[in-house]
Amino acid sequence: MGDPTRRALIIALFALPVGPRSDIIKPVSRTRELESELKSTERQLRLLQKISRYMVRDMSLAEAFQGVVSLVVEFMHCDSCLLYLLQSQELVLCASNNPQPETIGRVRLKLSEGLTGWVARERRLLSLSREAYLDPRFKLFTDLPEDTYEAFLSAPVIVRNRVAGVINVQHRDPHPHSGGEMELLTTVGEQVGCLVALASLDPKALASADVLDLVMAPARRV
Repeated sequence: MGDPTRRALIIALFALPVGPRSDIIKPVSRTRELESELKSTERQLRLLQKISRYMVRDMSLAEAFQGVVSLVVEFMHCDSCLLYLLQSQELVLCASNNPQPETIGRVRLKLSEGLTGWVARERRLLSLSREAYLDPRFKLFTDLPEDTYEAFLSAPVIVRNRVAGVINVQHRDPHPHSGGEMELLTTVGEQVGCLVALASLDPKALASADVLDLVMAPARRV
């Protein structure tokens, strides 16, 4: 029958209470959650890094904007990204991940019109997870296929504390926007504002100026 002491020890071990499975599952679940959050953060960082490189390249603003909207669609896994800039109190469509010649530079709306106008006017982020086209602030543009998309996320483009435009992200199907997505698009809007500010500088003056002189010069109010 074996050593009685050994048998008694085995019986005692099997008699010990076993904790609930949740005590094991919870740490595993939390680890997976943290891994997912880390991957999302790394993806967002890569997007912002790629956009920041447009600030140091010698390229046209139109090329940079087109690159930005393409990157946003790639990294945010959305179906559409539209960029509007302000001109004479109107928002003008300047870039799209699916550009249509008849819409770029021609689709315009006033600050009092549409979801995009509301974002510019109120200087606030707007998130609609479904049926964005039923929102009373929505305005239909028959030339834009995005008018039929469900989810809508929009952030203002800021240049030196002024609204200079709006960037929109849309999904064909309902999509609840996470806090990370909202923060990311807000930051992209700020980066686009930096691109606009850089484009307003005189390249020749910038090339000939001492960097320290630019830093020490009094801030200009725009």
